[in-house]
Amino acid sequence: MKFYKTSRFLSILFVFLCISVKSFAFYGYEIKLKIDGFDQKEIYLGYYFGDKQYLKDTTQLNDEGYFVFKGDDKLAPGVYLAVLPPDNKFIQFFVHEEKQHFTMETKADLFAEKMKVTDSPDNALFYDYMNFLASKRPQADKLRAELKETEGDDGKKSKVEAKLNVIDKEVRDYQNGLIKNNAESMAAVVVRANMPLDYPDFGEGEDAQVKAWRYTQEHYFDHIDLADPRMLRTPFLFQRVDYFINKLTVQHPDTINLGIDKLLTAMEPAEETYRFYLVHFLNYYAKSKVVGFDAVYVHLALNYYKAGKAPWTEDEQLKKIVDNGEKLEPLLIGKKAPNIEMQTQMGDKIQLHDFEAPYTVLFFWDPECGHCKKATPHMLEFSKKYKEKGVEVFAICTALVKRNEEGAWDMEDVDSCWEYIKENGTDVWFQTVDPYHRSRYKSLYDIRSTPQIYILDSEKEILSKKISGEQVEEVMEHILGIKKDAKS
Repeated sequence: MKFYKTSRFLSILFVFLCISVKSFAFYGYEIKLKIDGFDQKEIYLGYYFGDKQYLKDTTQLNDEGYFVFKGDDKLAPGVYLAVLPPDNKFIQFFVHEEKQHFTMETKADLFAEKMKVTDSPDNALFYDYMNFLASKRPQADKLRAELKETEGDDGKKSKVEAKLNVIDKEVRDYQNGLIKNNAESMAAVVVRANMPLDYPDFGEGEDAQVKAWRYTQEHYFDHIDLADPRMLRTPFLFQRVDYFINKLTVQHPDTINLGIDKLLTAMEPAEETYRFYLVHFLNYYAKSKVVGFDAVYVHLALNYYKAGKAPWTEDEQLKKIVDNGEKLEPLLIGKKAPNIEMQTQMGDKIQLHDFEAPYTVLFFWDPECGHCKKATPHMLEFSKKYKEKGVEVFAICTALVKRNEEGAWDMEDVDSCWEYIKENGTDVWFQTVDPYHRSRYKSLYDIRSTPQIYILDSEKEILSKKISGEQVEEVMEHILGIKKDAKS
């Protein structure tokens, strides 16, 4: 009886160990690569991520002639690279979400042609496809060369084009078959993503071009599932997203916001992809130098971060982003400029909204600011030239009073405003100060440096902002031109 119990225990233990060993064998990743004719002893494992490539692992040649990448944690699925020194040539391959134990064998300088894959259907499919394309390429290249020589011979040209069409059809049929029969494979996903759109016949002329552009914009991601988490680690998704936003989308904040919303909504099921692109767009438009594009930053800050759609963000950083968005939102182009009360040299009070002019150029400057000194001559020339067109400069010297050693208010810095004005002939402008900063204009207008220039219409609506003294004439001319076109 005792022996029976012991035997049973050992049997159970043996089964458990077998299960454990079997489970361990498929835990993490193990990618074996043999490259005949490659004489280096070390290679690197890299991967695509957004618009960059990163290194994940390093391995040395083992006694069996294999480079083995191995780790306890699974790799995120996507397109990876075996990077080969010294010239950093690379072999691309797929990492499946589950099947991460496989072997590849090939020859140096003939990576695709001689590739043999074991235990990775995805990679076997892809390299079969690559070799199929390679077999068709010489035929197509030869026919294209012949086509160049058929000028003036329509009959011969038609025959060559017909042969090229046959090859194109063979390639398309192969692609469609691969996609149909292996729909969930990474190979199918990548092949489909790089297939061209099928366009309806829009005819010819300018109207047809507009229709084609609109069709491209609407269907640009038809072949890419943005909710597929594998897409983040591919060499093409970032370029597609960038082209969609910066080329296919009208470069106006409202349409850019709509385009980004469309992308992020589609990406949301793929949490890592969604996170990457939300952070990317926020940082990109935070740094944008294009006038008015801060509206995109504000849109993202208030409609995503403030709305709780970026839960990974640390509290301190989240507060900074939201506060910045809320601070910039009242200063967006099209908004009515915040009203502030200033005073003249004589001490008379005036509110910005009470300053009457068809156009008001707000000019924030400091007498000790080097850039302000460079901008002053341009602003003087501009004001003289455009005054008769209804443009008035409302200048604000940003110097403030400060306490001296005895604790009394020291007006020296503010007095330097008036001295500078007199010396430089800028008394043609409407000059103001707010020595005690009671209006909080620096906060309201986000004055972190000087000079700062805003252009307002008669209702004090912001038409342009954050432009230099050298640019103000060009921008004003554009604004006046728009108004002229609207009247005609």
